[in-house]
Amino acid sequence: MKLSHYDIIRSPAITEKSTMASEQDKVIFNVAQNATKPQIKSAVEALFNVKVTAVNTLNRKGKTKRFRGIVGRTSDVKKAIVTLAAGQSIDVTIGL
Repeated sequence: MKLSHYDIIRSPAITEKSTMASEQDKVIFNVAQNATKPQIKSAVEALFNVKVTAVNTLNRKGKTKRFRGIVGRTSDVKKAIVTLAAGQSIDVTIGL
């Protein structure tokens, strides 16, 4: 299945850890579960007009939660840590 760039990059992950990573030219995105590293790299380069040097991915498994005695589960999330070329940055607080 062919994914568009907007399907691959779901949203920026805005946390304390991602804010600290931005000081080292890294940006963290929530991405599609079946997205590969080359697809993520091309999507970020096309959408934000930057040069990507590396992409690291991680899968965070969903947690089991209880709500009023009913057991539920949060969704699994795939994150991509995108390393940009020196001197380049992405402002994730503004939209596309």
